[in-house]
Amino acid sequence: MDVEGKVAAIHGVAGIVAGYVSFILSSGTITSIGSNEFLAIIVAIIILYAAGQISEKIFGREEVGGAKGWLWSGIVPFFFVWILVWVLFFNM
Repeated sequence: MDVEGKVAAIHGVAGIVAGYVSFILSSGTITSIGSNEFLAIIVAIIILYAAGQISEKIFGREEVGGAKGWLWSGIVPFFFVWILVWVLFFNM
């Protein structure tokens, strides 16, 4: 698997984690926080940033392809997986 595929896989796994965390935060499972969609989105952005930093540390900034490579190999897969998992959990 090439670097782009590995970066997409890392961001896909991070998207699954972010989707589940977003579900927990937005559904009111944690009673002290309540139903907070804004916090769910902020936490997902933090997880996205962490996944990007992990990818750059593992493969190097040049191999990832900079901002353009990170956009198409990282952010786009993360976004679609995150939304998919969040909606699936929300509808269960």
